[in-house]
Amino acid sequence: MPTQPPGSKAPVRIGARGSKLSLAQAGMMQRRIAQALGADPADAAEVERVAPLVVITTTGDRVQDRRLLEIGGKGMFTKEIEEAMLEGRIDCAVHSLKDMPAVLPDGLCIAAIPEREDPRDAFLSHIADSLEALPQGARLGTASLRRQAQCLHRRPDLQVNMLRGNVDTRLAKLAAGEADAILLAYAGLKRLGLGNFARGLIDPIACPPAPGQGALAIETRIADRDLPWVAALRDHGTTVAVAAERGALMALEGSCKTAIGAHAWFEGARLQLVVEALSPDGVRRFRHAGEADLTELADAEASARALGVSLGEAVRAEAGDAIFI
Repeated sequence: MPTQPPGSKAPVRIGARGSKLSLAQAGMMQRRIAQALGADPADAAEVERVAPLVVITTTGDRVQDRRLLEIGGKGMFTKEIEEAMLEGRIDCAVHSLKDMPAVLPDGLCIAAIPEREDPRDAFLSHIADSLEALPQGARLGTASLRRQAQCLHRRPDLQVNMLRGNVDTRLAKLAAGEADAILLAYAGLKRLGLGNFARGLIDPIACPPAPGQGALAIETRIADRDLPWVAALRDHGTTVAVAAERGALMALEGSCKTAIGAHAWFEGARLQLVVEALSPDGVRRFRHAGEADLTELADAEASARALGVSLGEAVRAEAGDAIFI
């Protein structure tokens, strides 16, 4: 299996989906990787030479008329890219961490998590400034079971319409009147220069976003995880926070078939975490919160993950089968 040895002059080939957001995110990391390999990040030709982008279309990109849970879940955005990595056609991949399943294929790992962007959901609408301000029976467009359940918990009168597609597609459907409001990850809007489209931002403690939302994941083969260019991309605080969130995801067996939210943040050296799961109709909501003092812990990431697993298990014990479709 090909790997990228330290000091090698061979290019680091970066796999990414072909959507505007994926290419914007991959482009950000491409420049960072090229810089870590000794290239000038402002020299586009040099960046492409040492860290070329390889665009790969995934099942999740091709099938746009059904929810992810109907075609195989979150892995439908990563499957073809991971196959390319295992076959040695690319050396790493740039993903939105929230799209990553809790369990990865054998031989692959999340090797680096850079500094996180804003993790909140953004509220977009042409008729209201907030979810509460929408008229009775308004149409909410979303393909996310979590967003559906959280919104129905707050506004059970809403009509939820399935709405998938990339950011441009969803904005166009909103403009065309196919929905009265939609929710999108604010991080994605900001990375595309569209942050001004948000009419409001959802409180991440009251309505926790998807685990890992706002963070990027650099996936590599396990043999490559400690190469110098990989280590240069890591942000410790983000890595610890999302470890807690994904710990909860693992404990809850989170997938596109479960409405799960988790949000971790630091208050000094104390990591705070809130985890929730809801029934698909939003009627029942189960929440647990906790914290961990990471001041003197040698392995903060493992401790954060343990906190997430503990809270996730508490939510699951209380919820039973109520949160599963």
